[in-house]
Amino acid sequence: MEKIKLGRTNLMVSRSGFGALPIQRVSLEEAQAILRKAYDSGINFFDTARVYTDSEEKIGYALAGVRNHIIIATKSKAGDRKTLLQDLATSLSKLKTDYVDILQLHNPKELPDPEDPESPYAGLVEAKAKGMARFIGLTNHNIKTAIAAAESGRYDTIQFPLSSLSAAEDLKLIEVCKERGLGVIAMKALSGGLITKAATTFAFLRQYDNVVPIWGIQKMHELDEFISLEKNPPVLDEAMWQDIEKDRAELAGNFCRGCGYCMPCPAGIEIPTQARISLLLNRAPYQPFLKDSFRAKMDLINQCVGCGHCKKNCPYELDTPNLLKRELKKYYEFYEAHTKK
Repeated sequence: MEKIKLGRTNLMVSRSGFGALPIQRVSLEEAQAILRKAYDSGINFFDTARVYTDSEEKIGYALAGVRNHIIIATKSKAGDRKTLLQDLATSLSKLKTDYVDILQLHNPKELPDPEDPESPYAGLVEAKAKGMARFIGLTNHNIKTAIAAAESGRYDTIQFPLSSLSAAEDLKLIEVCKERGLGVIAMKALSGGLITKAATTFAFLRQYDNVVPIWGIQKMHELDEFISLEKNPPVLDEAMWQDIEKDRAELAGNFCRGCGYCMPCPAGIEIPTQARISLLLNRAPYQPFLKDSFRAKMDLINQCVGCGHCKKNCPYELDTPNLLKRELKKYYEFYEAHTKK
């Protein structure tokens, strides 16, 4: 599998990285099989996070034996130096290693003060000085924060949602990072599953030689698709652009990307699915969404307790409670129209 240099880190990473958030949803043995096949197929870059429940543990279980041949990035949501170092110690234990290649601040709302000796940034610097992290980075969902981090010169990598749907403002980050020699890690490259033709966003991101997408992989057939795309990279031709423009027209505006930061919901609402059900109904086989079991899940939106957790934690600052209500109305309309005898 082709490899590229991840900015000034000089780490040579596979052009397709492995996003390990979804493997927390499968069994330990399933995760092992997927991770091992990814490694055997040439993928050497694995991105995880402390808050991804058992994702780190599964990577350690599956890949500890080939640790010297892989590159691991993890993240901490800590708000201070001490907690970040505690998170890192836990991560290292779960990953069965004594260092990570990239330690990232996980989607901070604002950049930490580099002069504060107790800030999470100070924790990153300390971890690097102690050899517990080779390089340091930052992930974010806010383009202004991401660009500010890149321009600060304090981070080796920046991770940001990038795909064929990205606005011009978001794509500016790629050039800003390239000018400063920073590696760009593209998350949400399939926009939470709303991009149904992986080849389009694969080809779109492949045109940038400093961008490494981390594909969120949960099932073996998903891995197989990206392995196939790597073997025969699609060309970003006129037909491909037409597919991209069609996606952009259909998915314009603010919508739920399915990142899951809003979860868990005390009312049991499956927000990452239900907050974008109208899009899924038109972009995926809709029959499973008409089953009584799924209708019952949608009905749970009526049981929202108004706690505000989802709205507070949405990195895209969506008004999630009202979005859910609007999506429920659209779902009911679709349901009635497609279940009439």
